[in-house]
Amino acid sequence: MDKETFDKEIAMCQALFKEQQGCNWGKCSDCAVIPLLYKLHKGEIIEDKDEVKKLKDKILCGI
Repeated sequence: MDKETFDKEIAMCQALFKEQQGCNWGKCSDCAVIPLLYKLHKGEIIEDKDEVKKLKDKILCGI
């Protein structure tokens, strides 16, 4: 996935998180969209729960 598409998709997650503390997929804490987007963009799989939480916090707290 190219950087432009990745940034656009992450921006949607950030907007939904900011507006309503979650999206229609469910609770942010259970969501796998950010790790999936990261995998598609960077080619790295993050499976460790603590690492996934750090990634989500980094992306969602950066808004």
